[in-house]
Amino acid sequence: MTGLEITTAERPREGSMPVLETERLVLRAPRLGDAKTIATLANDRRIAENTARIPHPYKLADAKTWLESVNRADGEQTYVITLSGDVIGACGFEARDDGAPEIGYWLGVAHWGKGYATEAARALIDHAFGDLDFTALQAGARVTNPASRRVLEKCGFQWTGVGLYRIRAISSSAPIDRFRLERGIWASIKSWGAMRRALV
Repeated sequence: MTGLEITTAERPREGSMPVLETERLVLRAPRLGDAKTIATLANDRRIAENTARIPHPYKLADAKTWLESVNRADGEQTYVITLSGDVIGACGFEARDDGAPEIGYWLGVAHWGKGYATEAARALIDHAFGDLDFTALQAGARVTNPASRRVLEKCGFQWTGVGLYRIRAISSSAPIDRFRLERGIWASIKSWGAMRRALV
């Protein structure tokens, strides 16, 4: 079954996914009404070239197809990242046949460099380990994308090697730095953060 064959009755209910809140952001289930904003944000080659599946150009029809296909597979949760109610990007995780679920994220270019990706990734990671009891997560970042690598490192991910991923926007494969975060490391980071806050 393709995303275009999905009936409205088969779409997951928004209420079946938690809303994740941070100091500045709210992560919620995507809605079909988000399509225009997502298409506008994602239609930037700088975003597409740093993700595996976003095509370029990215049209309204692409956003609608994506919105109709997310949050259906077991082990998958996809969120839009909102700031003051406005969609600024997306993030999520999905199960992988080769081990731990993989997280991913992207932000509209106007929102780069403000710490939003790290904030959203931390909320997603806390949900994965704290609520869903995952034992590990994995992630990847193009070797030409040091900003994404910094996000993962700030969240506690450790580099595990380099692989090749097919990048749809460039119709080719590209080298990807691979990362992994174990539940024990996440728990240590959370404990250390709580202890530092208590000392202030």
